[in-house]
Amino acid sequence: MLRIYRRFWQVNWAEQWQYRANMIMYLLYWLVSPVVYLAVWSAVASERGSVGGLTANDFITYYLVLLLVDTLTSDITIYLLAFRIQDGTLSGELLRPVHPILTNILMNNLAFKALTFAVLVPIWIGLCLAFRPDFSGVTAGTLLLAVPAIALGFAIAFLLGATITCIAFWTTRVYALNEFYSGLILLFSGQFVPLELMPGPIQQVVLYLPFQLMKYGPVQLILGRLTPEEIARNTALSLFWLAVAALLFRWVWRNGTRRFSAVGA
Repeated sequence: MLRIYRRFWQVNWAEQWQYRANMIMYLLYWLVSPVVYLAVWSAVASERGSVGGLTANDFITYYLVLLLVDTLTSDITIYLLAFRIQDGTLSGELLRPVHPILTNILMNNLAFKALTFAVLVPIWIGLCLAFRPDFSGVTAGTLLLAVPAIALGFAIAFLLGATITCIAFWTTRVYALNEFYSGLILLFSGQFVPLELMPGPIQQVVLYLPFQLMKYGPVQLILGRLTPEEIARNTALSLFWLAVAALLFRWVWRNGTRRFSAVGA
């Protein structure tokens, strides 16, 4: 099985180099939102002194770390698979003795991330030199703990994204559904605003949803802002939501492929 994954990695890594313009477009997409939010919230905090106890540099530090975490945990399955379901080209992949999503699509995601992250790092360093964030809370320990947190965050995002994508077996409006799902991530993952600035009751609910495990949780962990109890809670939540996402994906995939048909299939 490892040989299969290695081969898919080689193919998808080579493919990424053939679509450099596409990679640059996505990189700009990932850069714009965090930098805009950083500029807006840091400007507001500078004028008021702080917002909800967060200073301008707190916002700068948060969004610069978020930029890296967002790149590592985001999922692009909808753009790799939905059109194959709709135009019937998935039928050829279903004939292979491996799961098309858990092998080829997964490796495509990882190859895309690897190349995008490599290009992003020098840009990120330049942003750090320009904005001068405070990384005093970052330690080797927090970085090591963040590795499994980010991996779990991506796994949850990947399986939920694959589940949403497989709704294409039933409807052609899957992209509209994905936009709604993306909106939930934007609001409840800490991407638009750090979750501690949300109203108390909403914040308590959001902390138990899967979205914050994709972005906000790993960012706070890297910055050393989580207690051992909060780290343990997020780890347990990540495993719980990973199991839920896996079950949802399995159910949607199984039932979707049963009703799938294509000309020539």
